[in-house]
Amino acid sequence: MSTEIYYFSGTGNSLYVARELQKRIPDSSLMPIVSLLHNDVICTNGDSVGIVFPVHALTIPIAVKKFLRKADMKSADYIFAIATRVGTIFRGFEKMDELLKKKNKRLASHFILNMYGNDPRCEHYESPTDTEISKRGSVVQERLDSIQRIIVNKEIARERDTEHSIDFPHNRLFNYLLEKLVLFGMTVVEYTRGVNYFCSDDRCTGCGICEKVCLSQKIQMVNKKPVWQKNVFCYMCYACVNYCPVRSVQVNDIPFVKSYTR
Repeated sequence: MSTEIYYFSGTGNSLYVARELQKRIPDSSLMPIVSLLHNDVICTNGDSVGIVFPVHALTIPIAVKKFLRKADMKSADYIFAIATRVGTIFRGFEKMDELLKKKNKRLASHFILNMYGNDPRCEHYESPTDTEISKRGSVVQERLDSIQRIIVNKEIARERDTEHSIDFPHNRLFNYLLEKLVLFGMTVVEYTRGVNYFCSDDRCTGCGICEKVCLSQKIQMVNKKPVWQKNVFCYMCYACVNYCPVRSVQVNDIPFVKSYTR
C-alpha cells in the first residue's frame, strides 16, 4: 500500500503533523499542495491519499478547496483528512465531502488536532511556553499513533467534533449566523483574488525573509522593502507575519474573515 500525504501549511503546525504521520506510515510520501496548484489536473498515485491542513476561519483553506477541485483521485481507494486548529468549531469536512462527491469519492476518515494558534489578532493572544508546547505535543503524538493505526488498516473513522475549546456565545441562532457570515467572507476572498491586508512598518530591515516564505509568491522586495502585489492571490497563511525576525509585518483588519489557526 502506498500513501500520499498532501499538506498545506503556512507556519508549521500542519507540516509538523504531516511529517510525523509520514514517519509512522510505511511507503508514504509528502506533497506540498501549493506547489501543485499551477496544474490544470492534479493526479494522485497513492492507494491512500491524505490531506493535512489548518482550519481557516472555521472552514478549509482556499488552497485546499482549489486542490480538491483539481484533484483526480482515481488511484485512491481510501481518502483521509487531518485538520489542525487552535480550538474553534470546524465543519469543513462536510465541504470536503461535497467537493469529493463530484468525483465519486468521499472521506473515509477525518480527524481534528488541537494545537497552538499563531494569529496575534486573536483576543488575549499569548505565545505558549516551551513547557506548554511540549505538553500539547505529547497529546498530538499520542493521537497520531492512533490515527496511524486507523489509516494503515483503512478503517472508517469520521470523528465528530467534540473537543473544540473555543465557544462563541451560547446562542444557536447567533452561532449559525456568524458561521454563515464568515463562510460568505471566505467566498468573497476566494473569488476576488485574495486580500491585501498585510504591510510592513519602519522596523523592516529589508532581509527578504517574508518574500522567501510567502506561499503564493505575492511578496516582492522593491528597494529592500516588501510589496504585496495586488494582482497575486493571497493564501492567508500568515507566514510573512510569523517569520519576520523584527516583527515588522503587520495585519490590517479584513471584513468578514478572521482566521483562528494557521
